[in-house]
Amino acid sequence: MGSAAELAAAVLMVAGFPALMLAALVPSVPAFAAAAAVTYLADHYLHRKGSYLINRLGKVRAGLSIRFLIRQLLLVLLLARLSLADNLIYYGAIACFIAFYGLQAPHGALVQLIRNRRRMPVATRNIDLKSRIRIPDAPPRGLLHRSAEKMLHLDLAAVVGILVAAQVKSALIGFVGIGITVVLGSLYVLALVPYVRGRKIPPKAERVLAAVDDWLGEYQPETVLYFSGSKDSAYQVNMWLDTMENLDSKPLIILRERVILNNLAPTTVPVICVPGGVHLMNLDLSTVRVALYAANVGKNIHLLRVPTMKHVFIGHGDSDKLASVNPFSKVYDEVWTAGRAGRDRYAIADVGVRDEDIVEVGRPQLAPIQTWQGVPDGRIPTVLYAPTWEGWDGNPGNTSIVLAGENIVNRLVTADPPVRVLYKPHPFTGTVSKDAKAAHQRITALVRKAAADRAADSRFAADSAAQAKAKAELTRIEARIAELVGTGGDKGRDEAEATRDGLVDVARHEEVARLRAEWNDAYWRSFPTWEHRVITGAEPRLYDCFNVSDAMVSDISSVVSDFIASGKPYAVTDSAEVGAEEFKRNNTAVRAAVILTNSANELGELLSAVRDPAADPLAEDRKELKQYLLGPDEPTSIDQFNTAVANLAIKAETRNVGQESRVSAAAESSLANAVPGQRVSAAGETDGVGTA
Repeated sequence: MGSAAELAAAVLMVAGFPALMLAALVPSVPAFAAAAAVTYLADHYLHRKGSYLINRLGKVRAGLSIRFLIRQLLLVLLLARLSLADNLIYYGAIACFIAFYGLQAPHGALVQLIRNRRRMPVATRNIDLKSRIRIPDAPPRGLLHRSAEKMLHLDLAAVVGILVAAQVKSALIGFVGIGITVVLGSLYVLALVPYVRGRKIPPKAERVLAAVDDWLGEYQPETVLYFSGSKDSAYQVNMWLDTMENLDSKPLIILRERVILNNLAPTTVPVICVPGGVHLMNLDLSTVRVALYAANVGKNIHLLRVPTMKHVFIGHGDSDKLASVNPFSKVYDEVWTAGRAGRDRYAIADVGVRDEDIVEVGRPQLAPIQTWQGVPDGRIPTVLYAPTWEGWDGNPGNTSIVLAGENIVNRLVTADPPVRVLYKPHPFTGTVSKDAKAAHQRITALVRKAAADRAADSRFAADSAAQAKAKAELTRIEARIAELVGTGGDKGRDEAEATRDGLVDVARHEEVARLRAEWNDAYWRSFPTWEHRVITGAEPRLYDCFNVSDAMVSDISSVVSDFIASGKPYAVTDSAEVGAEEFKRNNTAVRAAVILTNSANELGELLSAVRDPAADPLAEDRKELKQYLLGPDEPTSIDQFNTAVANLAIKAETRNVGQESRVSAAAESSLANAVPGQRVSAAGETDGVGTA
């Protein structure tokens, strides 16, 4: 249900309909009115919350329209039980509800037609289509937002009027309510009509696509980041936005799903969302020389088929998981890895990716990660527990959260000398496994209880004034960010308007980036440096947690490889308990880690390394592993990345020039070999002139 309030509302709504029937049969107008009010309010509340129950009711033929219809039928039953079947109000009620439902069909059809006609074949951001085609304003938000619910609730006037008429035995008030409902319903339908024709609708698909091609011809993109995936996978493309903004060549982002566009982080890079495969294949991408792919998905084929560009798999993280050596990767011209480890990983996997097609480019995303300088004086060490999620296959080695999570957190919160614990689980945790979800909830409760106990401990003092000041800063920054995003984002606009007005305000974009950095600084100052914390959601980011931590405990995932960039001590849990040596042989990223069993007894080694860095036995191993996994510090990763893009663009251009030369040579050969007197057409076919 999501919350106790939603559960209570659901119970009230479900119980309200039997109560309505009982009140109708008794009959009792006051009881019916009370039960009706409960069902109206509970239904409305659950819809606003997007409750699971509401979604499920629609699947079992108890959707919104049916619930309103049942309530109206029960009202008619109430009138019959009150011996009003021969009264005009009885026939008026029946006629009203029939007419009201007669308005539902044109209302629903108009709403759907408006939405369909305003759905663009190609949605864009940071692309000037406004000067090329006319895209009209969307209908007022009030007309289309939650339109079915608004239309159905217009029956309130009739229901209230009929109930009052039944109570006071006067049909007049009932007919007033009926008239209001019918008139308002008719006006709602009429208000939608202008938006389905003429200048109120966007241009047809052909004109929109032509405008996009016109822009492409003017902009001439050179490097494309291509992505397709589910709503939950938007982070995989978001992690590459900064890199795309820092390319030396002209960047373009191509998305395949509208839901990804809606969840794309702010960027200054031009973005085209092309849901249709045919539309994508018809776009003019003739100037693109390098295409980058962040995920291995079926829709990649729609761009992979273009031979004039070189195709590169860059992935969305570098780890020892099987996904990092997917056999699908051999369809690309090149595979880019962070360091030597990625190259060796493909060689060991033997999935068809040739060594000469692998390029080491570092990880540009890791630039914000700060190198460890030791625990600052006067502050207790901070340990980040960042487990990955359970995965799809039920493998116990996927995550530590089920078998080891509570042991890890217990040992950390009871450590002596004390440490601070930051718990930041993977966003997908608990989405597949009930055990993982339950373990996450227990760990969350454990961390919060430990935080409360520490706050009550006299040994830990808080600077209340400094924290209050930081919280005030957070409030100010959040308000300003909300103001900037609210005026510059897509909130409240439909797809056509967002495409038309989607040019980024660079000054606003830069201010938001600066404010987010200020927010992060204020966030960590808003509570004591010894306070245990559960961190979920997008902010603070994982790398921000890296920077305030002195050590990390995690699982086999790209999180470990990324954390190695900091040079800080880390531990990885062997949840499947294959043994430390075998675990290290199978997983490169743990070769400089403290290996934990599910009991987490080995955590003392990690804490000792944090408290006394000079006695850390794995310090040199971490330095070597960092270069092996992530490549050298110089040149910087973004420089390596740009060099790789430039080199591959040259290869693409060389291929294209060679292809043009071969085509020209073939055409000349056809002319030279033609029968004397025979004319050769442009297509290379004879037209019969001069033949015998």
